[in-house]
Amino acid sequence: MSLILLRHTRPEGADGICYGRSDLPLAEGFEVEVARLLAELPQVVRIVTSPLSRCRLLAEAIGARRNQRIESDPRLLEMDFGEWENRSWSDIPRAQIDAWMQDFDHAKPHGGESVFDLAQRTHAAFDALSRGAVPVLAVTHSGVIRSALAGLGDPQGWHVNTDFGNWRQVDWPARAV
Repeated sequence: MSLILLRHTRPEGADGICYGRSDLPLAEGFEVEVARLLAELPQVVRIVTSPLSRCRLLAEAIGARRNQRIESDPRLLEMDFGEWENRSWSDIPRAQIDAWMQDFDHAKPHGGESVFDLAQRTHAAFDALSRGAVPVLAVTHSGVIRSALAGLGDPQGWHVNTDFGNWRQVDWPARAV
């Protein structure tokens, strides 16, 4: 299975903010990023996107220029950070961050989703995509891409950064979560 995991372009006001599922608007330069991506992305048979506008608008722009239909899949949403959403990372109590780090897979001191929950959800999406025609372009979020890398056995998967508007190609299926 060949998945091309594309992180959305830079959203407006994202610097230093925990914005997981918050639907931030796109930053300036979106059309330039789209043009660059159209020139470098390989051809795909399907385009699937997170429903958040920062992903959906990018998927729609690519799909329109390539004359391809877009599918939305809520399993490609970013992690739900609960009460941390839209807060500055520096304003989140250190004790809550420490609790999360002490049990990274299962803790959810923010009241949202655990890393394990995110992995279960996203791996189910990747499994479903792997049963169809490939390659598939999935326009998604950093946490979803990290989940894929970790699920494929990369010991640094949860710590790998994929910059805004950049992509990684992976072969799926993954190992057990």
